[in-house]
Amino acid sequence: MSGTTQIDQFLDGSPYAVVGASRDRHKYGNKVLRSYLQRGRPVYAVNPLADEVEGLEAYPDLSSLPESVHGISIITPPHVTEQVIEEAGRLGIRHVWMQPGSESDIAIERAQAHRMNVIAGGPCVLVTLGYRESA
Repeated sequence: MSGTTQIDQFLDGSPYAVVGASRDRHKYGNKVLRSYLQRGRPVYAVNPLADEVEGLEAYPDLSSLPESVHGISIITPPHVTEQVIEEAGRLGIRHVWMQPGSESDIAIERAQAHRMNVIAGGPCVLVTLGYRESA
């Protein structure tokens, strides 16, 4: 499957969750969340150490979200990403975008085993969504 088709499939739905959403506006976990907000896309923040991120309620994990999500952006260390993929697989989440630095061969293999549309080792969602630092 080509990268563009995978990205189109990822973006063709809602809502989304950002796993690794950060309260620190300088970190990618915050910028990725804001990129969804800037585009008016429904998104949930997932961070087990935060109550809220950018004014949104933060959830400790994907299982705690109030509804199922179309796709997840992952900004976590690779060993955490591997666990997130297992949880996403159990929940039937089909679209996963591993941001640069969050992926591992194991996480990618697990995602493929769950028959997920997995984007890894490629473009950053910030570029694709046209993130603007000013917002």
